[in-house]
Amino acid sequence: MSINDDLAKAWGPLRYHDQHARGWRSQKRFIVASAGRRSGKTEVLAKRKLIADSIVDVRWPNGRTVLGAPTQDQAKDIFWTDLKKMIPEALTLEVRDSYPQTIVLKTGYSIELRGLDKPSRVEGKPLDRIGITETDDLKGMWVLDDHVLPALGTTGRPGKGIFEGVPNGKVILWELRKRALRDPKNWDYLEWPSSEVLLEEEIEFWRRTLDPKSYDREFNASFANFEGRAYYPFQYDIHAAEHLQYDPNLPLIFCFDFNVSPGIAVICQEQNYFGVRPYIAPRITAVLGEVWIDSNSNTEIVCRKLLEDWGTHKGIVYAYGDATGGAAGSAKVSGSDWDLIGGKRGHLSKHFGSRFRMKVQKSNPSVKARVNAVNRRLSSGDVSTGNGLACMLIDPARAPHVAEDFDGVTLIEGGAFEIDKKKCERANLTHVSDALGYYIHDAFPIQESSVSVYRA
Repeated sequence: MSINDDLAKAWGPLRYHDQHARGWRSQKRFIVASAGRRSGKTEVLAKRKLIADSIVDVRWPNGRTVLGAPTQDQAKDIFWTDLKKMIPEALTLEVRDSYPQTIVLKTGYSIELRGLDKPSRVEGKPLDRIGITETDDLKGMWVLDDHVLPALGTTGRPGKGIFEGVPNGKVILWELRKRALRDPKNWDYLEWPSSEVLLEEEIEFWRRTLDPKSYDREFNASFANFEGRAYYPFQYDIHAAEHLQYDPNLPLIFCFDFNVSPGIAVICQEQNYFGVRPYIAPRITAVLGEVWIDSNSNTEIVCRKLLEDWGTHKGIVYAYGDATGGAAGSAKVSGSDWDLIGGKRGHLSKHFGSRFRMKVQKSNPSVKARVNAVNRRLSSGDVSTGNGLACMLIDPARAPHVAEDFDGVTLIEGGAFEIDKKKCERANLTHVSDALGYYIHDAFPIQESSVSVYRA
C-alpha cells in the first residue's frame, strides 16, 4: 500500500453520528465525551479533530499538541501508528520514533505522545491542545486539576482539551460532565452508546460474550458506581461444584502474586469439559489447585511446594504473574522473584528444563481490565438464567482460597473500579485471584478491533 493509500484510508469516511459531528464542529475550549467501546470517540475527537486542528494552526511557531493516555505504552499503542499515517509527508518536517514519540510539522508545530502516569510530562513548553483517551483510568482528578488544566492556561494563548473515555463509575468523566453542565460557554459534553454506531450483529456478539454488568458499562457507557463483589458472576453452585481432573500431558499453568504472608500460587489448565452439568462451556480454564503458606513465606518456599505437588508433570509448564515481582522476602537477597522462578538457576526452570516457559508482561494490566477478563471467563452472558456459559471452574477441595476470593473480593463503594484492599487484606483476600487474573488477562483479553469505529 502506498503512502497516499495509507493517507486516504486513515482519513476515510466514517458512519455518521450526530455526536461525532457536534464534537467535530465544536469551538468550545473543552470537550468531554463519555461513550461506549468502539463508538468513535477516540477516532473522531482525540485523533482526527486534534490532528486536523494542529495542522491548520499557524498562530504560534512553537505550537504543541499532546495526545495522552494513562501510560506511555497506551499512548503509543493507541495513537502512534495512525498518527504517522494521518499527517501528509509533504507537511512533515521530522518524525521521532523514540520517547516521546513526536511529529514536527513544517510550520514548527509539534504533536507528541505522553503517558500521564507521570502527569508532569505535559508541563514545560506551552501546551496548545491536548486529547486524553481512557480518561477515567488516570490516577485521579488531580492529574487534570494540578497538571493538565494549568498547562493549558499559558497567558495570551489559552489551550484546548478533549477528554474522552468509557466511564468507570462516577469519577473523572462524571466530574467533567458536571463542569460542562455548569459552564456550557466553555465546555461541550457529549455522550452516546456503542449501539448507535456499531452494526447490530457486533452489538449482539458483545451482549452474548460479556456478562450483563460488563456490557452495560463498556458498551452503554453507564455511570453506575462500582460497588459490591468484584467477581459478581461467581456462584459456588456453578463455578466451584465438582472435582476437576488433572491431565499430566496438557500444559500446566502456574500463576504468581508475590507475598510473604501468605505465600501463594494458583495452578490451572485449559481443558475440554467432560462433565454433565448445563451452562458449562466445552472448553474451560480448570483451576486445579493452589499453594497457600500462611506466613514467613517467600518465592523459594512457594516454588518448592509447587515442585513437591506438581514436579512430575510431563507436559509444558507456563508461569504467569505480577510483572513487578515482589517487594519483600526472597527478592531482597537473592535476585528478583522471576529470577528465582525462571532464571538460569531458577527453581522451576532448572527442574522442568526446556519444557518451562515464562510469560511475564512488560507491565501489569489495570485492575479494571484484569477483573473484566476474569468475569467474562466466569460468565459470558448470564449463566444463572441459562443465557450464557461458564468458561472457568474451580476445584473446591484443592483451590478453596480461589473460590473464597471470587466470592469475597469487593470494590470500593463509589470508586473508580478499585478493589477495597484494606477490607480484603483483613480477610486475606485478593492474592490468589490477582495471581490468576494476570494469566486470564494475558490468555483471554477482551479484544477490541484495531478500527475504533465502523467506516461508512
